[in-house]
Amino acid sequence: MEVEQKDGADARARDERLRRWRLVLGGDTADGTGHALGAQDAAMDGALTALYGREDKKEGRGRERSAGLGASAPSVARWLGDIRTYFPSSVVQVMQRDAIDRLGLSALLLEPEMLEAVDADVHLVGTLLSLNKAMPETTKETARAVVGKVVEDLEKRLATRTRATLTGALDRSARISRPRHHDIDWNRTIAANLKNYLPEYRTVVPERLIGYGRASQSVKKEVILCIDQSGSMAASVVYASVFGAVLASMRSITTRLVVFDTAVVDLTDQLDDPVDVLFGTQLGGGTDINRALAYCQSQISRPAETVVVLISDLYEGGIRNEMLKRVAAMKASGVQFVTLLALSDEGAPAYDREHAAALAGLGAPAFACTPDLFPDVMAAAIEKRPLPIPDSGNATVARP
Repeated sequence: MEVEQKDGADARARDERLRRWRLVLGGDTADGTGHALGAQDAAMDGALTALYGREDKKEGRGRERSAGLGASAPSVARWLGDIRTYFPSSVVQVMQRDAIDRLGLSALLLEPEMLEAVDADVHLVGTLLSLNKAMPETTKETARAVVGKVVEDLEKRLATRTRATLTGALDRSARISRPRHHDIDWNRTIAANLKNYLPEYRTVVPERLIGYGRASQSVKKEVILCIDQSGSMAASVVYASVFGAVLASMRSITTRLVVFDTAVVDLTDQLDDPVDVLFGTQLGGGTDINRALAYCQSQISRPAETVVVLISDLYEGGIRNEMLKRVAAMKASGVQFVTLLALSDEGAPAYDREHAAALAGLGAPAFACTPDLFPDVMAAAIEKRPLPIPDSGNATVARP
C-alpha cells in the first residue's frame, strides 16, 4: 500500500513538472514534453502566447516565443483580465511590464479603458509620467486616478514608520545637558558617569546628565530632496515624491523638493499633493547634477541643520569637477550630504561608479536602498551618526 502511494506521489510530481515545462516552452513538438493541457492550463498558455507568442527562428535554431499580442485596446484589456484570473499579482505586474516594453504598448496607456484595466504599480506610474506630455485630455483624469491610488497605497505603507523614526531622531538630536527628570536619557547618562561608580553603594553618581530635548523647542531641521528625473530613475522619483510629502507634513522638518534633468524645477509648493508633484516631473532627457546642486546650495541658510539627499544614478552631463567641489563645500560647511543611487525595490542599480566613488571619498556615501530603509537613513543623517548601510540586498554601496 505504501509503495503504491509513493508511486502515485512520484507520478503526480512528474506530471506537475511536465505541466510547468509545457507552459514555459509553449507547446508544439519543440517542447519535448508531450504533455496535454487541461482547459484552465490551455487558457493560461493562451495568455502567455498572446504576450510572448511563437515564431520560427532562423533555420537550424529551432523555435522560440516572441511577441504576439494584438495592438488594440479591447484585445489588450481582455488579455489583462485573463492574466489577473490565472496568475498572482506579482506575476501580473511582470507580464504588464513585459507587454509595455516588448510590444511597444505605451501608446495604449493613453486610452482611458486601457488604464482602467491595468493593475497599477510604481513601474506603471513611471511609464505614465514619461507619457505625461503626450497624454490627451480625455485620459489625464483616469491617469491621475491611477497614480493617486498607487501614491495612496505607498503613503499607507511608508508614512507611519517614517514619522515615528524621524520624530525619535529629532528628539535625540536635540539632547540637552540640564534635562528635566522625564527627559533624561538614562542609558547615555549612565555611560557618561561610569567613572563615578560607588561599589559600596552599588550605584553611579550622575555628575553629568544627558537628556532628550523636545523637537518642537529645538531648531528645525531642513531636508532638501534633489531628484534626478532621467528616465532610468522613474521608480525613485515616485518614492521620493511620497517621502517628500510625508516629511513636509512634519512640523519639525522644513522640506524642499527639487527635480532636475538639464533644467532645475523647485516643486516644494506642491508637496502637499504628491500626485501634483509627480505630474510636475518630466521623465527623460539629459542630466546636469552640478546645476541642480548649485540651486540646492543657494537655498541653504543653516548648513549645520541641513540634510541634502541627492537621488541620482550620477551619470553627469554637466561639469563633473564643479559638482564634486559643491559637494565638498557643502560638507565643509556642516551639511549632511547623502547620495542615493536608487530609491526602489529593484536591487542593485546601474550607476556611474567613478562619480560614486569620488563622492564616497569626500565623505558623502553613495548607495542604493529600499524604501523601507529610507527612514533609518534619514534618522541617521539627522542625528549625524554613521548611516545604516547593511551588507544585505537592501543596499549597494559605492566605495572610494
